[in-house]
Amino acid sequence: MPNTLLETSVPRTLIAWTDRFARPEWRGAVVEGWLFEGAAARRGAEERLQAAGVQARLRSAYKPLLHFFLEEVDRDQLAAVTVRYPVHPLALPGRFMLEAYPLAAMLPALRFEPGGEDLHYEVSLAFKDGRTRTERVFAPNREHEGAGGAGLLSPTGWLRVRRQADQPPQIDERHETVFETLFARMMQAVRAYEWPAQEPYFERLDIRVDLPGIDEPLPLGHECVSTLEALHEDIYFSLLEFFQERSGRVLGDRRLQPGQIVPDVRATGAAPRLRITRTAFASVPAPAAEPAASAEPPLEALEAAPTAQRVARELQTILGQRFAAGSRQGRPVEGVYHQGKGAAVFVSGGQHANETSGVVGALRAAQALQQQLAHFAVLPLENPDGYALQRELAAQNPRHMLHAARYSALGDDIEYREQPPLYERAARDEALALSGAQLHVNLHGYPAHEWTRPLSGYLPQGFELWTIPKGFFLIVRHHAGWEAQARALMEQVSAALAQLPGLAEFNARQLALYERHAGKVPFQVLHGTACALSKVDRPGAPVTLITEFPDETVHGEAFRFAHTVQTEAALAAVRAWQSLARR
Repeated sequence: MPNTLLETSVPRTLIAWTDRFARPEWRGAVVEGWLFEGAAARRGAEERLQAAGVQARLRSAYKPLLHFFLEEVDRDQLAAVTVRYPVHPLALPGRFMLEAYPLAAMLPALRFEPGGEDLHYEVSLAFKDGRTRTERVFAPNREHEGAGGAGLLSPTGWLRVRRQADQPPQIDERHETVFETLFARMMQAVRAYEWPAQEPYFERLDIRVDLPGIDEPLPLGHECVSTLEALHEDIYFSLLEFFQERSGRVLGDRRLQPGQIVPDVRATGAAPRLRITRTAFASVPAPAAEPAASAEPPLEALEAAPTAQRVARELQTILGQRFAAGSRQGRPVEGVYHQGKGAAVFVSGGQHANETSGVVGALRAAQALQQQLAHFAVLPLENPDGYALQRELAAQNPRHMLHAARYSALGDDIEYREQPPLYERAARDEALALSGAQLHVNLHGYPAHEWTRPLSGYLPQGFELWTIPKGFFLIVRHHAGWEAQARALMEQVSAALAQLPGLAEFNARQLALYERHAGKVPFQVLHGTACALSKVDRPGAPVTLITEFPDETVHGEAFRFAHTVQTEAALAAVRAWQSLARR
């Protein structure tokens, strides 16, 4: 039976404010408020207050500068924009420039300049007709303590009220919104619960949140702005941090095995609600009926992640020695070792199960390598439990990056698993043992739009370099004595990728926008692809090539492009490795 830690509802801040200031005693007042609600809901509340004789302007506390330009400026009439952004000691120097993302791609001649600690953007607007205008855009934040005792500066609600327009504010203070309250109550309930002494602490921890918020696409590629997605991310990573501290681990330790943390955040127009339940894993359901193979598009034409059943069927087309392990929840983790000519290479995908283009890329690469009579092992879906969770959550929020599906059902990163039972990790070890591969091509992805944690300092702690897209890039890791081969591999693969139609332009566009908001890319750029090289001392192949495509949330033609790039990167690595492997 499920064990309920907390079930509660919280008044909606927007309704509470509207009810309060629509009373007769506030007629003639001027109300300014910042909260985590969508523009349509805020405009509706303003109209209700106007009917009660109250002048109101309700703004977004989340990404306030972006929403200023979306809601209060005619962008088509702009000629140039200069923004002085806050620089605060509790935030990284470029935090507020990052928070303005992706304005550099939406506004003409935008220039950023660092400002002072005051939490306002100073905005100078020049219009095509010669007019100019200066605005101060408030960015309400609160100072608080985060994981590990670190000081943080996080967006918050704010309320400013004047009795009359020409009077000083009678109220001008932080106001905890329902968005913040639900998160705080969730953390309080988890901290107060009597958890077992040892990991794992549960099988599945469900955090269901229903609340109104912002969840809208932006007029730029795959960018969107979503407080619902941001809350999912903040819940998931905040709970990882809590359990890391509880277990005595350092923050960011990927070996932590708390169990499967499942934030399910959904939009609602009803009363905001929170329910936390600790449950046992459900039995793995029987595969659902699927269309006949003749009715399915071929792998190269897939516009969305395939089902696990489709992955298994495609793997059956690869001849060779089959190997398998079992996941924590009992799903098969299947691969094939194909004996052939030349130096062996191991190709894998789906270690982080919300990074789905690598799954298709691994299958497409294996099918091409089989036709070439190559020597390889393939493991296309390393994390089937996470993959199942990704599909479960994406049914509600297909645009969200859903990092709760990133790790295994134990809650750890499979690559870092050291102690038995190894579950999924055993399949990777078997692939390397059977093939003797000295190169592991590990196909990964990362968010295709901005990744934030607004209640924990805004930037995702430990993943600050991943907060906005920077194109497809390569990470090459090597053991001692293998640097020369690793460097040569990086050079040859990046050179081959430069010939792939559309990739150079895709990378250049995303790298340019990244540098406008985050500064210089902290990687070497080879042949138009960002690359990073590092020495590691971890089990595995002597050289590992990790690909990173911004695939989380992409569909349609963008997904086809993503898995095509993954495929071509894997094939280029196999070709290059034939002259680099040690005999």
